[in-house]
Amino acid sequence: MNDTLMSLDYKKIKEGFAGQEMVILPPSIRKTIIRNELIKRLYVTAIGYYPHARFHYRTRKSGCNQYILLYCTKGRGTVLVRDKEITLSPNTFFILPKQEPHHYKSSAADPWSIYWAHFMGDHADLLYKRYLENDGGNEAHIPYLEKRIQLFNEILSIMDRSFQMQEMEIANIKFFELLSSMIYPKEIHSPIQEGDLISSSIQFMKENLNCMYSVEELASKQHSSVSHYSRLFHKKIGSSPIRYFNQLKIHQSCLYLYLTDKTIKEICKELGFNDPYYFSRLFKKLMGISPAKYKMKYKNS
Repeated sequence: MNDTLMSLDYKKIKEGFAGQEMVILPPSIRKTIIRNELIKRLYVTAIGYYPHARFHYRTRKSGCNQYILLYCTKGRGTVLVRDKEITLSPNTFFILPKQEPHHYKSSAADPWSIYWAHFMGDHADLLYKRYLENDGGNEAHIPYLEKRIQLFNEILSIMDRSFQMQEMEIANIKFFELLSSMIYPKEIHSPIQEGDLISSSIQFMKENLNCMYSVEELASKQHSSVSHYSRLFHKKIGSSPIRYFNQLKIHQSCLYLYLTDKTIKEICKELGFNDPYYFSRLFKKLMGISPAKYKMKYKNS
């Protein structure tokens, strides 16, 4: 992939790395995308995965008219841009700026495995600005998330399968999610802080959707009084603990209704409801439709 990359009018080329994947948008598809109001402000022009990419390197003396994301999952490599050398190691990424001469290469002793993407658009400029604010234009360290790898692979699969506009929309919406998860890792994937009893309580609820708890029991799990726990919960979440717990259960029941063949009675049992009629009333109150009608409407579609 060199300075003439984006003039290529085909979507896959081979460069010799076993197991590699790469998709490049033809110019005709790019012209269609920039007329699409939904995705024209942030869209991928090329994306790929190079595993164990020994001797992989690129030099662009005139830079590139797009941003380039490099995400290292294994091994090591270096990036040289603006007279600064950046080292990429597992769970680090770097975004190369537009129109800047650069050079990057894999370590000979410990070759990197990288996901990469070229992307453009007005929102690309804004996200790059956020990246500079957060990481100062250096390599960014992010926690490993299987979901992130899954998103990369889904985008590759969608773009490899079809250039139909609906597929392009889905792929680029997923890329926005992917890039956001890298630029805002603390905000999107904030860990439960020690002493944050409300975050801890919510995590407890999510792990125990099959149980029924009173507010007294939920407060006790956090070693707090009911009044203190309820006051903090409402201040942070804007809801009572029991109402929020029920919302989590109902949202989970929606997934069961849509994605499985479980009966309403089976779903009630999965979520700790002893009374199917109470479950149905609660479901309709929160979702505006009965469980049976929800299943019929969305399962069929």
